[in-house]
Amino acid sequence: MPDKWRSSLFEVRAVTPYVTRMTQQPNISDAQALTRHRARAHPDALFLHQAAADEIEDRMAMVNKPFRSTAIVTGFPDLWAARFPGADMIPDTDILAVDQGQYDLVIHAMSLHWANDPVGQLIQCRRALRADGLLLTTSFGGQTLHELRACLAQAEADITGGLSPRVAPMAELRDLGGLLQRAGFALPVADALAFKVEYDSLRSLMRDLRAMGEANALAARLRHPTRRRIFQAAADLYQTHHGTDQNRITATFELLFLTGWAPDASQPKPLRPGSAQHSLAEALGTQEKKLRD
Repeated sequence: MPDKWRSSLFEVRAVTPYVTRMTQQPNISDAQALTRHRARAHPDALFLHQAAADEIEDRMAMVNKPFRSTAIVTGFPDLWAARFPGADMIPDTDILAVDQGQYDLVIHAMSLHWANDPVGQLIQCRRALRADGLLLTTSFGGQTLHELRACLAQAEADITGGLSPRVAPMAELRDLGGLLQRAGFALPVADALAFKVEYDSLRSLMRDLRAMGEANALAARLRHPTRRRIFQAAADLYQTHHGTDQNRITATFELLFLTGWAPDASQPKPLRPGSAQHSLAEALGTQEKKLRD
C-alpha cells in the first residue's frame, strides 16, 4: 500500500471516533417540543423579551459605530423584527443559516439557554461577523426560576424518591466571559440584570411560563403527566419559602448579556507587563513606601 494511502487511512480512523462521539452526544433540548411551545406563546407574556430588547438598544447606543447589516438569532422573529426593522431574522437551529463575514452586528436573542451547544452557537456568530463586528447576546441566566427549581425538586424527591429534569440548565455569569474567549471574541464583557416578578400562585407562574413559550422542552423530560401531589407540595413549599406579605409568590428571572468583538488590528490591546512608564503611586499622587522585611 502506498505511503500516502496509509496516511489517509490513518487520518480517517483517527477522526471517525471523534465524529461518532459528536453525533451520539445527547441533545439538551427537544427541538420539536420547543417549536410547539413557542407557537403557543402570547405576545402579552413576552415582557422579558421587551426588557431584553430595551437593554440591547441601550448597549448599541453606547457604541460609536454605524451598523449597516444586522442579524438576529431568535425563536421569536415577529417580536424582534418589530424592534429592529431591516435586520435579518435567523432561526436558532443548531446550524445557523449565516455566511462567513456577512454581518457587522449579530444579536443572539433569548434562545442561547436552549442551545444544545452554546459555544458552537457563539463560534458560528463569530464566523458570521466581519472584522471588528459586534456580537450582543441576551439569554436567561442561572438564577432564573431558582425558587421554582428548588421547590419542585424537594417536592418530587419527598414524594417519589427521585428527580426529573424540569428547568433548562442555564449558564452562570462567571462562566460566560470564558465562553466568548473560547469562541474567538476580543474585548469580552458579561453582565446580568435580575427581575423579581410576583404571581398569585404556582399555577399562575407555570401558566405564564407556557404563555412565554418557555415550558419544559428538555429532551430528557418526563413523557407522562406529573402527579398532582407533587405540584401541591411544591406550591406549599413555594408559599412557605418565597411568599410575600400579600399571600403571593416571587419568581426570579435573570437576564445575562454578552458583548464581544470580532478581532481587528484597530482594536485596543493590553500593554506588555512591565512596560508602564509611571508607577501607581505617581498616578495617585502619593508617596511609595517599601514593605518591611
